[in-house]
Amino acid sequence: MIYLDNAATGGFKPAAVQSAVLAAMKACANPGRSGHRLSIAQSEHVLACRNLLSELFDGYGYERVTFTRSCTEALNLALLGTLETGDHAVCSCLEHNSVLRPLEHLKKTKHVEYDIVPLDENGAINADMVASFITKRTKLVCITAASNVTGYCPDLMAIRAAIPERVLLVVDGAQGAGHLRISMRKAGIDALAIAGHKGMHAIQGAAALLFSERTNPAPILFGGTGSESDNRDMPDFYPDRLEAGTLSYPAICSLFEGALIVKARERESAERLTTLTSAFYAALCELHNITPFFSPNPCGIVAFRHEKFSSEEVAGILSERFDIAVRGGLHCAPLAHKALRTFPDGLVRASFSPFQTLREANALVQALKRL
Repeated sequence: MIYLDNAATGGFKPAAVQSAVLAAMKACANPGRSGHRLSIAQSEHVLACRNLLSELFDGYGYERVTFTRSCTEALNLALLGTLETGDHAVCSCLEHNSVLRPLEHLKKTKHVEYDIVPLDENGAINADMVASFITKRTKLVCITAASNVTGYCPDLMAIRAAIPERVLLVVDGAQGAGHLRISMRKAGIDALAIAGHKGMHAIQGAAALLFSERTNPAPILFGGTGSESDNRDMPDFYPDRLEAGTLSYPAICSLFEGALIVKARERESAERLTTLTSAFYAALCELHNITPFFSPNPCGIVAFRHEKFSSEEVAGILSERFDIAVRGGLHCAPLAHKALRTFPDGLVRASFSPFQTLREANALVQALKRL
């Protein structure tokens, strides 16, 4: 199968990532929970991964890197662990349900209000428009680093400059991490949620929340940490305060190797994906009955609509007849589709990885021609 669903999860895992996972499973222990040699060695490797992620994203030190099972969990931690009764938040219409649903939950349980910034006349998230929604009660702004529907990347630095300094900036890096150069300090990002299994080349179950010294998220999960076991409350220091339960050591090992690959090939990968999406865009513009809904981008995301078939029909036909994996539907971002006027049918989304070539893009074009 030609796998073009990398925005859902990376289909190809580099050899170094595979080897790291296998090695972790062969020498299985519980890092940070025991005092024997193997547990200590694995704890040191976990610490090395925290340091690497902090370095890669220009973060705020290893203690402010919390491992989670998914980017969704990281965003829940950032939002539910920060917003309190009566607070106000701002997000964009491009956000994934991993942002929208926690905010809606907070609205119903803690009377947290939130506003949604629409696209401007150019189809962009305008920084001044974001600022116009800020009130005296606004605690944070949550913006995606890259749309999981179109690959569009909002200008995070412009948004940071436009909003008051007191307002926290939370970024959903599910699609951007590994593809975009994200500097937390330079862009003024207070919390960055990353998914390991997409652009970071890691396996599922590998994710993290990186956060600044301006934000101190409260735990949303409670249990054992291996530290202060005589304390019925969670420890008051990070990262232990936010990491109840056993860490997935194989997932963390995969994330460490994936981060090393991103660090070495970041610019090369971005250029490759921009070239791939540019070529695919040009080819789509030559096809009848196809309307593209994306611009060339370094995240590898392309979306389009077929005038005669629904998005899910196209995805099904491509899978069954041409052995090509894409995704149809709303992609867990319903407001983005409403803004693009593609609701409720959604779009066909193909998403490339930096390990792919023009051959895969051309195969999809030829299949669409035959369709």
